[in-house]
Amino acid sequence: MSQDTTDTPEPGRRDFLGLVTTTGVAAGACACAVPFVQSLEPQDSVSAHLPVDVDISKLAPGQQMTAVWQGKPVFILRRTPEDLKALQDTKLIADLRDPDSSIVQQPDYARNWHRSLVPEYGVYVGVCTHLGCVPAYEAATGGPNGGRYNCPCHGSKFDLAGRVRKGVPAPYNLPVPPHVMTSVTTLRLGENPQGKFFDFSSIVQI
Repeated sequence: MSQDTTDTPEPGRRDFLGLVTTTGVAAGACACAVPFVQSLEPQDSVSAHLPVDVDISKLAPGQQMTAVWQGKPVFILRRTPEDLKALQDTKLIADLRDPDSSIVQQPDYARNWHRSLVPEYGVYVGVCTHLGCVPAYEAATGGPNGGRYNCPCHGSKFDLAGRVRKGVPAPYNLPVPPHVMTSVTTLRLGENPQGKFFDFSSIVQI
């Protein structure tokens, strides 16, 4: 009795159909990925340098959010009163490489113990100054030095003002971008307060 082969594609046809299916899946994945990647990249050199408004109305004390400015991740941390107290602890300060922010990694208006315009909000470019990895935020857990940022690549550590600890590979504090509070719920990245000037390209290292 002969075998029914009407539903079984011939080898050549089967290979062709498999190629078409694989190509279609790959094309679909690319079609989905391209808009996502493009959404993270500035469309032109003009838009790359435009200020970015960030809604911080839902940011609770002790929480962090990440925005994108000039293609870089920017950490916005709402620090607690305990965080701010820890930043001024003498033991922590003694363990920092540049506690007074002497190296130009921030605007003059952020060259203070909290390295920001408003003490409650820390604002830093989230790129380790060693080899460019993205540090992870670790909230305070009641320890003597409060919370910190840990670089997962080579172990560099920063406090919640973005100041680098001694004895780690990273040589500099995390950069602080130009920023201003346009309202109690909106932080604008890429713009200086009225009467202030800071060119982000003047920092020592990103």
